[in-house]
Amino acid sequence: MRRLWVIPLLLSVLLPQVSPGATRVKDLAYVQGVRPNELIGYGLVVGLNGTGDKRGTRFTVQSLANMLTRMGVTVRASDIKVKNVAAVVVTAKLPPFAKRGTRIDVLVSSIGDATSLQGGTLLLTPLRGPDGQVYAVAQGPVSVGGFAVGGAAGGGVQKNHPTVGRIPGGAIVEREVPLELEGRDRLRVYLLRPDFTTALRVARAINEHLGSELARAEDASTVLVRVPEGYQGRVVELIARLEQVEVEPDAAAKVVIDERTGTIVMGDKVRIKTVAVSHGNLTVQIKERTRVSQPAPFAPPPPGSSGPIVTAPGEGVVTAPGGQTVVVPESEVKVEEE
Repeated sequence: MRRLWVIPLLLSVLLPQVSPGATRVKDLAYVQGVRPNELIGYGLVVGLNGTGDKRGTRFTVQSLANMLTRMGVTVRASDIKVKNVAAVVVTAKLPPFAKRGTRIDVLVSSIGDATSLQGGTLLLTPLRGPDGQVYAVAQGPVSVGGFAVGGAAGGGVQKNHPTVGRIPGGAIVEREVPLELEGRDRLRVYLLRPDFTTALRVARAINEHLGSELARAEDASTVLVRVPEGYQGRVVELIARLEQVEVEPDAAAKVVIDERTGTIVMGDKVRIKTVAVSHGNLTVQIKERTRVSQPAPFAPPPPGSSGPIVTAPGEGVVTAPGGQTVVVPESEVKVEEE
């Protein structure tokens, strides 16, 4: 039996003690240059069930006429009268080190007066970077996370935003962004959310992990790390080690609301008092009242107390059995969505 107790004890000593709120540097920051690049393009979504751009949207009609001309179909823009085509802007993020042939997700947004992109298909659309070069091409069926229905007399029901959709893996990378890491004698680590306290903690954690004073916080978002001699020519290996360093970030109270999907995320430091909020068809009510908790007669003393409570009102001395009256808050949260 003694040997069985010794093994867990040794494991608890040898394994690193990690704070419950610790987060990897990989999830808090990125290395200088190792970042995504924004891409944008203009295209057409076809196959819509009468929910496309109206006839008065001239740029949609002109774009469709130009596309048909390139395909060998001669047609005048004035002769095109369709409702199943929508002009859209296509955006995407080109991740670092993305190679030719890599698939990336794209976001499709209507720029005309289309009412929904549901059921549509994006035609081949080149995606360009800030330098005007084509880095990817997008095409495929559009997935919409909402709907909109209505009658000819007006009115209707809408959920989320049906004029915005996504195409998972809908673009193929055709051009790479060059990035060289080897040969650097120093690295700059940028925090995703600048914070002086977190930057200082990251620098200290890196120094403890490497066993030398190689990192220092330059400002609220930048941590400078000198490349040790042993890692010259092995910068990728050094970055991999730095990514696994765990730090407890300093978080501020924050509420994140995604209106498109109706998602609300609140941090553990958020405190809400009595309030009523109404947004669209969502209503949130928070009520808070104070109640008195009165112990029963001859209640036992609370845990950890030294004995009964003694009071001296007037001339005599009264000894209470041990119960204690406390004031406690009571919160009531009510959420309604019509």
